[in-house]
Amino acid sequence: MTLITRANIEERERQWLRPAALRSGESQGRRYTEKEHDYRTAFQRDRDRIIHSTAFRRLEYKTQVFVNHEGDHYRTRLTHTLETNQIARTIGRVLRLNEDLIECIALAHDLGHGPFGHAGQDALQVLMKQYGGFEHNQQCLRIVELLEDNYSTFPGLNLTAEVRDGLRKHQKKAVPSLEAQVVDLADEIAYDSHDLDDGLRAGYFHEKDLDNLKLWKKNKDYLRRHKVNIQETHGRKAAIRLIINQQVNDLLKMTERQLARFKNVKPSVVRAKAEEMVRFSPQMKRDKAELKRFLHRELYHHYRVVRMTDKGKRFIENIFRAYLKEPMQLPPGIRLRLKTDPLERVICDYVAGMTDRFALDEYKRLFEPYERV
Repeated sequence: MTLITRANIEERERQWLRPAALRSGESQGRRYTEKEHDYRTAFQRDRDRIIHSTAFRRLEYKTQVFVNHEGDHYRTRLTHTLETNQIARTIGRVLRLNEDLIECIALAHDLGHGPFGHAGQDALQVLMKQYGGFEHNQQCLRIVELLEDNYSTFPGLNLTAEVRDGLRKHQKKAVPSLEAQVVDLADEIAYDSHDLDDGLRAGYFHEKDLDNLKLWKKNKDYLRRHKVNIQETHGRKAAIRLIINQQVNDLLKMTERQLARFKNVKPSVVRAKAEEMVRFSPQMKRDKAELKRFLHRELYHHYRVVRMTDKGKRFIENIFRAYLKEPMQLPPGIRLRLKTDPLERVICDYVAGMTDRFALDEYKRLFEPYERV
């Protein structure tokens, strides 16, 4: 039996992927030169480094919307990441894009998020306003390029230029690769759909509250015709699956229509375009905007979510200011970074890396007099 080598996989990419897809054998390489692996492509190697990183493991205990202690069945940053990856890979496979590159970007796209969901980002943005700011996509790059400490010969994970470029998102001067565009919209599909599911599960809103949403109504009518009771658990799950499928199908048809206009276009030409080529139809954009408005009103601004959000901000603000007032409270290994970075940035990196659980415990250690330190 002949072993499949990296060269075999690279050749298969050249034959199978559409011209506009990025190929691992044509990667711009890594910041620090390394010998290529015998059996894994550059992007497959990147994927494995991301999965084995400390930052990836921490996603298990970082909030998506519901804080970890509220229940075991709500999405976390980790499960959201896996759902985004699954959706993005499906889209990429159908469009004949590079699935391995898509997987890298999808698995790493939320590594820069702090504890307590968007509350963490909001708090750190305020605290770091005078010190260079904070934004989770920039923090993601900082993690993979500098903060991960797994190798003796270079800082970070030394990922390929294509993966790092796909993680920049809000820093781009050019349109991102098709693979990065796919992940961006798969991320939207995943969090809109699973926030809808989690909100229903939590009882923050009910099925009757969704009757005026076009995305929900289309699928509810379909299920009723097939005699599925949407008020039961299986019916709710079927409706969520249909909503995801409807968005994916719309994106595939609209994107293929765009790509058909540029049959032999190269990746560099994609990036030179004035607008992104992976997109939803105008009607789907309107339907999704309607769903987002509903979620903002009924879920993200629900009094219980607002309470937890505000509480999370206070935790982070107090922890940050405690370290700032007395840096010797930082662990010795963290203080080593003060040789190269300002105190505020070192504290920001440390706090942003915390899980919800660790931040809650650290708050107790810092402020509760009878808590062991």
